[in-house]
Amino acid sequence: MMSAFLTWITTYLPGIAPGNFFATGCAAVAGLLIGSFLNVLIHRLPKMMQRANDNYLAEEQGLPLPHTTRYDLFLPRSQCPDCAQTLAIRHNIPLFSFLFLRGRCSACSSTISIRYPAVELLAAGLSALLIWHFGGSLKGLAALLLAYFLLAMAWIDAETGLLPDYLTLPLLWCGLLVNLKGLIVPLGDAVLGAVAGYIVLWTIFQLYRLIRGKEGMGYGDFKMLAALGAWLGWAMLPVVLLLASIAGLAIGVLLQLSSKRTAGAMLPFGPYLALGGMISLFYGPLIWQTYLKWMLPV
Repeated sequence: MMSAFLTWITTYLPGIAPGNFFATGCAAVAGLLIGSFLNVLIHRLPKMMQRANDNYLAEEQGLPLPHTTRYDLFLPRSQCPDCAQTLAIRHNIPLFSFLFLRGRCSACSSTISIRYPAVELLAAGLSALLIWHFGGSLKGLAALLLAYFLLAMAWIDAETGLLPDYLTLPLLWCGLLVNLKGLIVPLGDAVLGAVAGYIVLWTIFQLYRLIRGKEGMGYGDFKMLAALGAWLGWAMLPVVLLLASIAGLAIGVLLQLSSKRTAGAMLPFGPYLALGGMISLFYGPLIWQTYLKWMLPV
């Protein structure tokens, strides 16, 4: 199935114009499959990082390594996090397995996290939307890559408060490579965007720590905004930050009013940067022009 998808990408997708219903439907199905892999990434990458850190600390102290079995994105096979029952192939079908099992493990009947169908549906929806909007152009394929990275990073940050270098740094380099020939923005704008994206949040971080005496965000946020700058260019950074700040403020207020967040608790900023980045990919220039007209009327 995956080989057929890759054949379709390399053979047919580049010639597809925006607004093609068939291609949009195929992209949605492919998005479900990729969403299933993203679920594995979201679940396992933080654990892989923790295991590597545990082994490093044990090695430094001359202690036996606490983790010696292989654990990565491919092994061991998918299993229930509660009873450790290895999942059958029929229980790994994106979305449909969740519906068939009614959201419960077939072995122990424990509840399956809503994250699994949610990520698959988001990946499918984003895939369809991007192919509908950009068609099968190189820009459309690049936009798909950006969307999958942002979806994984946003969910990991929301669940763990981490933005792994394993994702932020490759996303930054991919952005520069994508814009090597000016696919989305000129290369100079991409380089300046990467530098400015990091410096802007690093400066805010330092000022906040100086004034409040504590950290207001993590270093992963700097790298994530730098990556978005590499993809979208320096001129879109104000739009990304504006959208992310509005979304973060709104959610923060709602959580505090509902007593689900204590006052002063740090709110993961990655999901809102991802949201700001995706909206800017579609409508960034339009939002910026509208904002300037509103702020500086002729």
